[in-house]
Amino acid sequence: MDKNIIQMKNRNITGLESEKIIELKNRNITEVGNGNIIELKNINKIYGKIMKTQVLFDINVAFKEKSFNSIIGESGCGKSTMLNIMGTLDKPTNGEVYIDGQRTDLMTDDELAETRNQKIGFIFQFHYLLPDFTALENVLIPYMIKNVKPPKEIRERALELLELVGLSKVKNNLATNMSGGQQQRAAIARALINNPRIILADEPTGNLDSQSTENVYGIMREMNEKFKTTFIIITHDKRIADRADRVLEISDGKIFSDKNN
Repeated sequence: MDKNIIQMKNRNITGLESEKIIELKNRNITEVGNGNIIELKNINKIYGKIMKTQVLFDINVAFKEKSFNSIIGESGCGKSTMLNIMGTLDKPTNGEVYIDGQRTDLMTDDELAETRNQKIGFIFQFHYLLPDFTALENVLIPYMIKNVKPPKEIRERALELLELVGLSKVKNNLATNMSGGQQQRAAIARALINNPRIILADEPTGNLDSQSTENVYGIMREMNEKFKTTFIIITHDKRIADRADRVLEISDGKIFSDKNN
């Protein structure tokens, strides 16, 4: 018998709740209630079939729900690969990946796409806004992938997010008619439109000046506190990294250090 079900019987869990655990188990759900929104277990990543290059070595790490984390490391150390695996954009060569309790490395492509769209928001170094769309339309794009026409409450959420990132006055501007800092703030609002549990950010301030960097960092912190969204940010900017609640340093494909601030 599964040990989780034995534990539940020992705790006098009701039949209905036991059925729920069995259902979760059948859907490859990991332990319930451990507080982790992301878990990587024994992750290795090897590229190439003839000339093999291993970029991640036995990575074991978990991120708590609602936390604000940064990942640092030299170029080529494996941190972006790790972020891509967490974001289901890539799969590990071996090991287990859990997002919000659900194992993703065994999912089909359609299941992965559904998970990404509903649970994960992405912010990249380049904003990737669509140039022929306004700021408001760009923010609505992730919702419109699955739903052609956004209802009133979704448009209102988009407008609220644009206000929170300070873009209400330029909401009808085309992406090409905004500054670099404004474009990146629009990208943050877009990442949050589906109310994801997780935001993964890869060098989100890499192309910005110091003032815009401070603005973007402040917005991400505010969103973390307001919406309780888990943030995991890759950055080369140690000033930004050290202001996170937790800092992981990756070196040669391994976790070199892991500290709480």
